[in-house]
Amino acid sequence: MKRKLISALLCAAMATTLLAGCGGKTTDTNKANNASSNNEAKDGGDVLNIYVWNTEWQERVVAYYPNYEKVDDTTGKIGDVTVNWVITANQDNAYQNKLDEALDNQATAKDDDKVDIFLIEADYALKYVDTPDALPLSELGLDDSVFANQYQYTKDVVTDSNGQLKGASWQGCPGALIYNREIAKKVLGTDDPAKVQEAVSDWDKYAETAAKMQAAGYFMTAGATDSYRVFSNNVSSKWVVDGKINIDPNIKKWVDMTKEQADKKQINSASSYNLWQEDWKKGFFTDTANVFCYFGPAWFIDFSMSCDQDGSVGSAGGWAVTQGPQGFFWGGTWICAANGTDNKDLVADIIKTMTTDPTVLSKIVEEKSDFVNDQTIMEKYAKDEKFGNKYLGGQNPYGIFASGVSSVSLANQSAYDQGCNEEFQNAMTDYFAGKATYEEALQTFYNKITAKYPDIKAE
Repeated sequence: MKRKLISALLCAAMATTLLAGCGGKTTDTNKANNASSNNEAKDGGDVLNIYVWNTEWQERVVAYYPNYEKVDDTTGKIGDVTVNWVITANQDNAYQNKLDEALDNQATAKDDDKVDIFLIEADYALKYVDTPDALPLSELGLDDSVFANQYQYTKDVVTDSNGQLKGASWQGCPGALIYNREIAKKVLGTDDPAKVQEAVSDWDKYAETAAKMQAAGYFMTAGATDSYRVFSNNVSSKWVVDGKINIDPNIKKWVDMTKEQADKKQINSASSYNLWQEDWKKGFFTDTANVFCYFGPAWFIDFSMSCDQDGSVGSAGGWAVTQGPQGFFWGGTWICAANGTDNKDLVADIIKTMTTDPTVLSKIVEEKSDFVNDQTIMEKYAKDEKFGNKYLGGQNPYGIFASGVSSVSLANQSAYDQGCNEEFQNAMTDYFAGKATYEEALQTFYNKITAKYPDIKAE
């Protein structure tokens, strides 16, 4: 399979997916609005096999898909069809390895063992989208008009080289700058999002504000890699050009800015300059709140900043959101139909319902605080003054998130993104820490990438 060749080009290490959801019960009205007989949807398969890496989307399906009956943590029923959740964690590339094995055996597998639905992330989407393993949604009877309200970048992620849409997502993940209100008041004299935006409206203003934060005893960000995705989402070229590794000017700009801030102690070196370290998390709590801002989407606020814990900044409504220097996105999960599924009708109905149904998506916004993949719905909630996030002191962040997503472009997406982005950040941390020169760090990056991708060369 072509996917085997692409798979060989992709790195083994994967960033751990952090999204986690909570389930609720769908209403009778919801069921009525989404009714498309699930018994009729059974078109040959007795078992619907769904491959995922965590329980987030499973919990959304359990809560919101009409007539889903939960049997246990990995099994459910939709009409006469048994739903089998095959859950394999992302760590050490285990999820992709498990999925690859199943897809390699798809043609010879028994009907009850065939993959029907599988989930993917943006960083490795092309590994599956640019192969026959993912069915064009048009072959499920879902033409482009079904997804007309979805954000364009979410469709670009799962559009193959022939222009065929091969997946859909219920969520959009536009990012913004999330800042500590109290620190903003002390250093900038205000916590008003519009005023704070003036202090971070471009990277030069951002650097000036970082100096002010450092002078006042605060870190601008908790680590060097906090800002990386903002730069990498705004590149003007691909990681590999004409068979050679290409360092985009915007990536180099991130290196230069971050090195300067690291040398001036404007970012927290105790965090090893990386996300998710214990020292990196100290900014989430009021008694150790030493960080002005983080970069992230809606899910980051609700699931990653410890906002539901006593003593956290979020539990006191101490965060706020503003656009920041550039728009970007982070994360997201796309639903694909596996080529060879024996449950096409049911798969089509699940994808359509979970990613386009207004009732379902509105409930996900209201009950889970997700930024959903429907421009009309998000515009509605962005204008609703009563719809605020308690962790943000009642601020409604959706207008800011929505304005950022309009600038996101996937024009420079490539099959090398996951490996290059991860290895470049890893290599540069030694440079930021003063353990290597830039040239030495870059050579480390080149060595790692050319070993992983034998078909490309260093600059």
